[in-house]
Amino acid sequence: MADLVRAGALAVAALLTAGAAAGCGSGSTGSADKPPASPTAPAPAHQDGSGSDSDESPGKLPALPAALTGQQLDWKRCPAPRKAAGSAAQAPGGRWQCATLTAPLDYRKPDGETIGIALIRSKATDDDRRIGSLLFNFGGPGGSGVASMPGHAPGFTTLHTRYDLVSFDPRGVAESSAVVCQDDRQSEASFRLDFTPDTPAEEKAYLDDAAAFGAGCAERSGKILPYVATSSAARDMDLIRQVLGDKKLNYFGFSYGTELGGTYAHLFPENVGRMALDAVVDPSADIVRHSRNQALGFQRALENYFKSTGTTAEAGTARVVRLLDRLDKKPLTTGTGRPLTQSLATTGIIAQLYSEDSWPGLTASLRAAENGDGSPLLKYADGYNDRDQQGHYGTAHHAQRAISCADAKGRVSGDQVRSAHLTDFRKVSPVFGPYLAWDLAGWCASWPVEGEHATPEVAAKGAAPVLVIGGTGDSATPYEGSLRMVEELGEGVGVQITYEGEGHGAYLNGNGCITRAVDPYFLNGKIPANNTTCS
Repeated sequence: MADLVRAGALAVAALLTAGAAAGCGSGSTGSADKPPASPTAPAPAHQDGSGSDSDESPGKLPALPAALTGQQLDWKRCPAPRKAAGSAAQAPGGRWQCATLTAPLDYRKPDGETIGIALIRSKATDDDRRIGSLLFNFGGPGGSGVASMPGHAPGFTTLHTRYDLVSFDPRGVAESSAVVCQDDRQSEASFRLDFTPDTPAEEKAYLDDAAAFGAGCAERSGKILPYVATSSAARDMDLIRQVLGDKKLNYFGFSYGTELGGTYAHLFPENVGRMALDAVVDPSADIVRHSRNQALGFQRALENYFKSTGTTAEAGTARVVRLLDRLDKKPLTTGTGRPLTQSLATTGIIAQLYSEDSWPGLTASLRAAENGDGSPLLKYADGYNDRDQQGHYGTAHHAQRAISCADAKGRVSGDQVRSAHLTDFRKVSPVFGPYLAWDLAGWCASWPVEGEHATPEVAAKGAAPVLVIGGTGDSATPYEGSLRMVEELGEGVGVQITYEGEGHGAYLNGNGCITRAVDPYFLNGKIPANNTTCS
């Protein structure tokens, strides 16, 4: 599952991203009741989640040939990232190197067709004390590690002394055979649809658009769609480990990267080295509960925001609901000439709930919209949807949907949203509940590839201790998910660290207590006390 809302949001996703509205991928990609036939997409590549695929215990999948495990990477200075890689710019200069790893397209057929996995690295600054590589995933699914790693690197200066900082574009993302589903014109039309349909006509438009999105993915990227699931990305990570020459995988995952890390620990428990998971996706949540969790998380963050301004949660929520109801009836004009719709306004608000640093902007943009100017909220929505000023959209939300739907078996129709979920979601959040409930029908129901599982497998008996960091004010991946990750990793594996604060993710907030818990673990193997609490 994703870890944000389904709107692409690479500006926010730079530190994590997810499913409906972590998970916001393609904002308008609803889903039809009947999936379209897809002559170009082969049967899904189901992976066996049991056992281990370590070098010594290849499990039920064939062993990888030496041509793959022994390949030599051709590291070169990184080129400028293309738009498809996301909106985070690479740092200038020659310290960042890029290479392409060759991996099986289908791990059941390791001698068959291959796929290129784009990598980026910066070598440890203290080579004499180098430990090895530290692999990162900053979220999504759909976020480009190649594009975002240099921008995040200053937050890992201490770890960089003894680790090569390494990241990658997961399969289907950016430079690793990016999934592409629609063009800019189609994206613009999709994002203008009503994501909380009130009439049969609006509902039909929303679901028809979802079906068209899925059909577009099958037409343009059908060959790769069955092979982009998180389980395959986890196997890619183990191949990266081997090719980099690391006996164990040292890994730092944020948001969706926590699901990826948990999946790796399940598949390769004896290959886990030092691993930290921050802003944790609930591994026990299916596609419905994942969206419901996000409705709860964003509502909680909105209420915390209003409390910080001296407004009660009830009054603040009512104020936003009134604004969104007005926009549903009549969108606002903006300086760009493009309208601020109810759905785009919701996205713009969500975009500013990932960090407490964004709250002053939320105050200003809400006030502007109430006074008739939709430009600020539209600007935040465009950033979240990865739209530039020229009207070009990135493809992160295409990959996000492809990976999420390759993972999750759940398929929810429009009828099911109306009859089984809408009322409950609205109770959880009058602001975000309807948006995220309808997102269920705009997610995977019309997808041309079957999902692998109801919930991800993360049980990792025998793995080394894994740090699990949950923030009590996390909007996209609510705190409760970290507790469930610790439980599902298994006894003696998950080490709970609680951050009592706002924001999606704790480590990159610069909290000294979190740093003192995490850095000695990576640098010296010092495991912090379970249930460590930082504020």
